[in-house]
Amino acid sequence: MTCIKLTAPRPARPGRLPPPATPATLWSRLARRLGVGSPVRLQPRVPALLVALLLGASQAALAQTGPQPRLPTTPLRAGMHIIQAELAITPEQQATGMMFRREMGTHEGMLFVAPQPGVRCFWMRNTLIPLSIAFIADDGTIVNIAEMDALSERSHCSAQPVRFALEMNSGWFSKRGLKPGTRLEGKPFKP
Repeated sequence: MTCIKLTAPRPARPGRLPPPATPATLWSRLARRLGVGSPVRLQPRVPALLVALLLGASQAALAQTGPQPRLPTTPLRAGMHIIQAELAITPEQQATGMMFRREMGTHEGMLFVAPQPGVRCFWMRNTLIPLSIAFIADDGTIVNIAEMDALSERSHCSAQPVRFALEMNSGWFSKRGLKPGTRLEGKPFKP
């Protein structure tokens, strides 16, 4: 590890104050101490912006390096099938979703709940298992279903505005004969 000692500039002459240190001069001093060679002249705002961007990118990368903890669940019924659905309600929970999870139980899923109806689109970045997604109307009726490949950035969208989307293991809906028009039951849905 390299330690860098940053010191204040020496006064020019007695009675005279040194010029104020700007981000550009601090950046140049740091580049010289690191042995980068002759530093590139940068606008004063550029180093601060660069540092902010690098910190923001590293925080975003750190925020999504593993699966989110298991979320609270609610039971849903699809005919004779009972689903234990984790509830993804906050924007953070929804943004992470099933990312980095390596498995999901046969009758487990994740229900994404939005405050208002809208066209909902999902992709599978950092999602390690293939999933099926059902877009669901307020009354629990399945609007459309899509199969989503693991690690794909292809968008899968609802055919009409909805508040709910239910992710299950790949093929779960088709194996049980559930298709658009099938009605799910549970607390989140209006009767």
